Amino acid sequence: MSETKIIAPWQYCPSLTRYERWRTREVRIGGIGIGGSNPIRVQSMTTTDTMDTAATVAQSIRMIEAGCELVRITAPSKKDAENLAEIKKQIRAAGFSAPLVADIHFTPNAAEVAARIVEKVRVNPGNYVDKKKFDVREYTDAEYAEELERIRERFTPLVRICKEHGTAMRIGTNHGSLSDRILNRYGDTPQGMVESAFEFLRICRDENYHEIVLSMKASNVQVMVQAYRLLVHRMMAEGWDYPLHLGVTEAGDGEDGRVKSAAGIGALLEDGIGDTVRVSLTEEPEAEIPVARALVERYARRAGHDAIPAIEQSPLDPFAHVRRTSREVLNIGARHVPVVMADLSNRAAITPATLFAWGYRYSVPLDKWNITDQACDFAFIGKNTHRVRDTRNARRRAGARHMAEGEAQRAALSLHQQEGLHRWRGAASAVQPGVRDLA
Repeated sequence: MSETKIIAPWQYCPSLTRYERWRTREVRIGGIGIGGSNPIRVQSMTTTDTMDTAATVAQSIRMIEAGCELVRITAPSKKDAENLAEIKKQIRAAGFSAPLVADIHFTPNAAEVAARIVEKVRVNPGNYVDKKKFDVREYTDAEYAEELERIRERFTPLVRICKEHGTAMRIGTNHGSLSDRILNRYGDTPQGMVESAFEFLRICRDENYHEIVLSMKASNVQVMVQAYRLLVHRMMAEGWDYPLHLGVTEAGDGEDGRVKSAAGIGALLEDGIGDTVRVSLTEEPEAEIPVARALVERYARRAGHDAIPAIEQSPLDPFAHVRRTSREVLNIGARHVPVVMADLSNRAAITPATLFAWGYRYSVPLDKWNITDQACDFAFIGKNTHRVRDTRNARRRAGARHMAEGEAQRAALSLHQQEGLHRWRGAASAVQPGVRDLA
């Protein structure tokens, strides 16, 4: 049994002033290891119907060929779990040895079947035993203990099967699917996410089963980062060292999904936290692999830097967001939302086209600016005031030139209209005398 350690109340990584990966225990998943001295692993998840064997095998192979080291396949029912045997057989027959992971929700029976087939199972503590009823109630300590005992009775058989078959497990908390019990006691918080995983982890430890990976996923990057940091802090205090699976739930697609994943996963990797990564994009799963690779390759040969004095006492709470108090300057600070500033100080010339990428689009014919939703709030120009002045003068000259051209066009149009009116009057007079005067 581990002993509780005394650590700093803000500690969640080896150092705040130098990069050092937090050393976790190694968990073997098939032929590869996660944690310990192993590189940060990259994985993804199929999107096919698990009962469509051919499609699932084909997609799994595409993922592996793209660089996926672990392939996760959903198993929503016992029948899906049973079909994992045929999927695994065909993938192995094609010459691929990447470990397979069964993703389980709501169905303990499916998990117990899958654990005998694949190399790893993932369970969500929010819905493995509990059914979401959205109940609002207060639990006494005795009632809460009864709930935990019910979980133990239902979860222990899976733990023993995994232990017997050498199957690893990920206890994967999801911010969006915490149980009513957790929500009523801890709220929709990082603390609730950590405690949700710990309830299941304690059962594993009581069975002397340690082939476990943990995750704290959320679609909210801030909540996700806080939950992982709190998880590590709590494990440090307990003397535990289980590997961590990093990911942002439903990050999206295109640039938005990649930026969101990089913000969440990248922040934790910089902390030295994380042993395997899955970038969750609403695209084909093989498209996730290059993004995950780009994130983790930085840490394969992370360069050192000049020493920075250690921080003895952090001024910030890493587990909760509290905005620093500041004074108001223009529309910056105090009650205002953060502003976005564009750095144009090194530009050789600043023209209307320069600001296009920053959300400002100038229309020469209308002599007006259009501002997009993602436009910057300020532009830092440094010593380039003369360049901006030259640009403004050029724009004025262009506007004046446009106005002159417009006046000429209107004058020509007026002359053309007058000539046409005279011709019409003449023709009308020839047909019906007196029309010329009326016109």
